[in-house]
Amino acid sequence: MTADPRFPFHAATAVIAVVLALSATTAVAQSRTSPAADIRAPAGASREKPAEGLSAELMYRLLVGDVALQRGEPALAARAYYEAARDSRDVRLARRATEIAIAARQRAIAGDAARLWAELDPAAERPRQVLAALSGAAAGSGDIAPGTDLKAELARALAEAAAAGSRLGDAFLQLNRLLAGEPDKMATFRLVRALAQPYPNVPEAHFAVAFAAYNTGPADSPTAAIALQAVDRALAQKPGWDQAVVLKTEILAKQSLDGAADYLVGFLKAEPGSKVALSALAQVRIQQKRYADALAILKGLWEKNRDNREYQFGMAMLAVQMKDWAGAESLFEDLRRAEYGDDGVVELYLAQIAEETGRFELALERYRDVPDGERGWAAKLRAAAMLGKLGRVDEARRYLADLPAVTAEQRIQVEQAEAQILRDSGDTAGAFALLTQALAAHPDDPDLLYDVAMVAEKLGRLDVAEEKLSRLIELKPTNAHALNALGYTLVDRTPRIAEGLVLIERALALAPDDPFILDSMGWAQFRMGRLDEAEASLRRAMAERPDPEIAAHLGEVLWAKGDRARAQDLWDAQLKSAPDNAVLLETVRRLTR
Repeated sequence: MTADPRFPFHAATAVIAVVLALSATTAVAQSRTSPAADIRAPAGASREKPAEGLSAELMYRLLVGDVALQRGEPALAARAYYEAARDSRDVRLARRATEIAIAARQRAIAGDAARLWAELDPAAERPRQVLAALSGAAAGSGDIAPGTDLKAELARALAEAAAAGSRLGDAFLQLNRLLAGEPDKMATFRLVRALAQPYPNVPEAHFAVAFAAYNTGPADSPTAAIALQAVDRALAQKPGWDQAVVLKTEILAKQSLDGAADYLVGFLKAEPGSKVALSALAQVRIQQKRYADALAILKGLWEKNRDNREYQFGMAMLAVQMKDWAGAESLFEDLRRAEYGDDGVVELYLAQIAEETGRFELALERYRDVPDGERGWAAKLRAAAMLGKLGRVDEARRYLADLPAVTAEQRIQVEQAEAQILRDSGDTAGAFALLTQALAAHPDDPDLLYDVAMVAEKLGRLDVAEEKLSRLIELKPTNAHALNALGYTLVDRTPRIAEGLVLIERALALAPDDPFILDSMGWAQFRMGRLDEAEASLRRAMAERPDPEIAAHLGEVLWAKGDRARAQDLWDAQLKSAPDNAVLLETVRRLTR
């Protein structure tokens, strides 16, 4: 199953969420480079899954960081990159988070990120230097000394702010940011609630309690009700407060997207001109996959303020999500003329749209126009891929050989790109030889282990595929897509269906809404004769991401259940958009001949 990892069009909702979050005064800004392309999965074999971490949540955090840097908000960027690094266990993101946090003078985040960096790369000298420097700075900075009663010190600071009059509200708004690096979120909540208790008539105090409670756990935790009560108190004392409206939306959305949408619709009846509430509603509609409704909201906001290019960028990304390539291209072209965005973000998307629509010469030209930088490097790799798609394989390989790959990471990416070009040209054996040689030079590199396994599977070398995926899982036990890839291989290519199912179940527990893992689960259930369960899993997968290979599997289940008309209709619809998909074609020919 291919979830094309070359660029995150399937994560467009995350991009739009970032735009909306940063175009308003949000509660997220109270708490939370390498771009997402740098941790993309290797593209290729038909059953490949995205690399670990390419989830909507991770994409959201990376893009929050990316856009925050563009907007000159390094503190927000540092928090976003640190959270992405913490959840993905990616050393590159930990390094990036550390450096951004240092530049932003966010010592707590810098310390957390450096500790994570040191844990992920014990041989690295830089994180130890950072931690030593932070320790020395804290010793002479006048910060609260070890052993000091933190609650007493903060209570004293709040009392001083109260005595100064207007400073108390700001002090409470800074409180959660000050405590953001504390790992024990429940202890932080209890501390914030105790500090707020003497100030029942200060809306910012209730906001601080609500935010701390919101950060403690899932929607069904006892603190979820406390968060809602506290934010309602803040709004009762300060009606229409933007930050509190957004925080309440986030609290409700954690429980129910419909509940969050209903709240915002009701709020907008009283305050129809609230840009913050409209932006928040657009974000909720996107999460509900009501893209047309979200687009209408963004269009209305943009028409009232044509200078706000962030709304236009959101519209462009929604057009991508809806596969309105012409509309997206027109909007991005306008953004390019307006010089919106930094580091080639618009140029890169224009190149990707050209690639998606099969205009490979234009895509090649546009990839070459992306300015140097982190996106520029990704664009150079894609330019080589375009040469391959144009049949200029030798030229593509020479182009890659001439790229200034300085770091080990870049050299691996060049080898991956060359292997992909060979695979696309039908030289699977050549790709296998190249990747095997690269893995010998970089033993235990996760991306290379994954790539070698996928190419080995294509060549029928299931022993090699299993060996490499097993090693990857040993190195990264929570890599959902490695678990899924091995599980699917066992289910689809061997009699070890029950063993494969166990691995897929582990993957699904880690990523319960991933459409490709749901697809694998449905296929395993089909292979075990559990047709109703298989249909349910595959329908969930198709709802999350319409895909020709998922459609091939769902159609085969329907065919086996005797519902051949619906199976044929499903296949016909997918063949219109993916007429060359090998898995879909093989399924249709095998069952209908």
